[in-house]
Amino acid sequence: MSNASSRLPGSTERRYRFIYKPLLFIACLVPLAWCISGALGLPVPALGVDPPRKVLGILGHTALNLLLITLAVTPLRQLSGNAHLLRLRRMLGVFAFTYALLHFINYVGAIQGFSGSLILKDIYKRPYITIGFAALLLLLPLAITSTNGMMRRLKRRWQSLHRLIYPIAILGVWHYWWQVKKDIREPLIYAVLLAALLGWRLWRRQRATSRSASPTAPGTA
Repeated sequence: MSNASSRLPGSTERRYRFIYKPLLFIACLVPLAWCISGALGLPVPALGVDPPRKVLGILGHTALNLLLITLAVTPLRQLSGNAHLLRLRRMLGVFAFTYALLHFINYVGAIQGFSGSLILKDIYKRPYITIGFAALLLLLPLAITSTNGMMRRLKRRWQSLHRLIYPIAILGVWHYWWQVKKDIREPLIYAVLLAALLGWRLWRRQRATSRSASPTAPGTA
């Protein structure tokens, strides 16, 4: 258990461990359960006339949603003053990687039938696939180093490594934007949200830099 966890009051510790985290875990599984239930023919919202494409979209949207929610944890913590929100961030990040990986596996298997020639031809015709694959590759080291043991082992390098989530999110939105042919309203919403989340961080950093660089007022030293 980390030092931050050991400082939590007992009641708060129990709420996050036995209520909030399990509820978040279940919520993150809902899109996957929808895909599996639909594939099994269970009475759930239909997957449409092209189930593989529908599943591909569900998995991709969920991965991108979870990425942006992961990025939103820090601004929410800063605005609310609730540092305990950080306890949920790693789970969100791991689920984002899981859905991105399932999105890729569904594309390779259900869409392209594991055909290397078809995949290469599709990459040549649709560069957004390369962008999405690059985002998945960048997510891999973040998922591998998401444990407490890796945090202790990497120390400050862990935080530097996990800043890769910023270019990953940009690639994810770019990947979605390029695959939309006409109606760009939804990817535009994602782009605006991502710009707001990254802009908040930039503003906070510039504000902290200006404060540290400002000279001490006379008589207050």
